[in-house]
Amino acid sequence: MNQQSDYFPVLGIDDFRKDPSLNSNLLFNELFGERAIDHPHKHDFFIINIFDRGKGSHTIDFVDYEIKNKQIHLVFPDQVHQWKIEPGTIGYQLMISRNWFESLVPTLRFSPSIYQNHPVIDLSKNHFTIILYEFKAIQEALKEERVFWEIIQKRSEVIGLLISKAVESIFNNDEQFHSNPVFSKFLNLIDEYFKEERSVSFYAEKLNISPNYLNIICKKSINSSASSLIQDRILLEAKRLLKVSEMSVKDIVFDLGFYDQASFSKFFKSQTGMTPSQFKG
Repeated sequence: MNQQSDYFPVLGIDDFRKDPSLNSNLLFNELFGERAIDHPHKHDFFIINIFDRGKGSHTIDFVDYEIKNKQIHLVFPDQVHQWKIEPGTIGYQLMISRNWFESLVPTLRFSPSIYQNHPVIDLSKNHFTIILYEFKAIQEALKEERVFWEIIQKRSEVIGLLISKAVESIFNNDEQFHSNPVFSKFLNLIDEYFKEERSVSFYAEKLNISPNYLNIICKKSINSSASSLIQDRILLEAKRLLKVSEMSVKDIVFDLGFYDQASFSKFFKSQTGMTPSQFKG
């Protein structure tokens, strides 16, 4: 994993455990009524939120999403998020450890990068009812004197499959969601090398294809160039570090591999319309 996460106040699943002496890979929370996360933060675990009745705003990696009825909201490990949930909200939350998350990811069927770019899913009444049933079953299982963790893990994987089923018609009917294996691998490589490597040719060589063909794949997958995706990842990291970490702008410039503060400021302003200091607030 990249060392970038070392710079963030990262909340682990243990930080939310009511009894620190208990060791578990999943926590269940009720999301009833008004609540807010005022300071954006990130987790090292996976979160699935389901809203029966919902009103408010949920910001995930600096994109604002409206909270509505019959929705699923996904927050992946290392994503920055905050929210303002308004009174009258009824919802439930699963916090799933990174360990369990790794076994749950294949059940989501589509590439995690697709969900990260589309983390809010509107559910039909039927899909909502079925997924909520599994949430409630986990809630009841956790109340038992002897918790049968294997069943709870399987139920969380069933929820992953049900989410896949709910989005299948949306993702399959829209070409932008079709996941090319080479494209998915490219996104993983960006995550690994974006601080050191900016050139499309570096990633193309790693994938054993030409830079031109890599661009064609990116255009076909999400109508974006390969270089734009590399820049997007650098910008996202810059935003995360500016908002969430205690690092100075000077340290961020060094960490992200920019030549100097002026080149970083020029890049950031061209992408956001703000200087790094203005964004940091």
